[in-house]
Amino acid sequence: MKRTLVILTYNEIEALPRVFDRIPKDSAHEVFAVDGGSHDGTRQFLEARRLRVFGQERRGRGEAFRVAMRNAAGEGVVFFSPDGNEDPGDIPGLFDLLDAGADMAVASRMAAGAFNEEDVSWWRPRKWGNMAFGLAANTAFNRGPYVTDTINGFRGVRRSAFERLAPDADGFVIEFQMTMRAMKLGLHVAELPTREGQRLGGHSTASSLPTGLVFLRALYLELRGKAPAPGAAI
Repeated sequence: MKRTLVILTYNEIEALPRVFDRIPKDSAHEVFAVDGGSHDGTRQFLEARRLRVFGQERRGRGEAFRVAMRNAAGEGVVFFSPDGNEDPGDIPGLFDLLDAGADMAVASRMAAGAFNEEDVSWWRPRKWGNMAFGLAANTAFNRGPYVTDTINGFRGVRRSAFERLAPDADGFVIEFQMTMRAMKLGLHVAELPTREGQRLGGHSTASSLPTGLVFLRALYLELRGKAPAPGAAI
């Protein structure tokens, strides 16, 4: 299976120099970046290292996924954000899960042996929220093995599966939408335990309360909706 690694960026210049050389670029047949309009030198950093960088006509993580899939040559595509949260050492493992037959491979922060960045504190609102949405999605849609992390963006997907999922969300909710739709379609979702690190720079653009409301709406729409039309979002 041909492999494509996609580096997703938006103003990551603080973390990127500390992460870039740790990315196992030789684990994929092609590597490129999708940039959401950085104005801090992120794009220039990548281009100086001879990495292809695709821009977005519209902002949002969902649009970044679709731009990536339109330009990827591989059947197996892994998405990685170089902000310090995601462990680049897990990239080959995600590809291996896709090679082994998974339609989607998720780096789980909730599985046995995994670590969530909030585990250093007793107060874990983001983790608890993720677990609650995961429970709701598994209860409503899943007929296979329990998916412990339905939300994490550090994941891989087969092109053929992405076309069936036809995700049309614009922001960070796209990963949750993809997981719910994979469950509804009976696709094989595999997980790899991961240890989430602390951000090395910049700040998250997903604030908890507004993001939670968007996730609630996405769950409601999937409860009401029918299976997506294949290829509709690419």
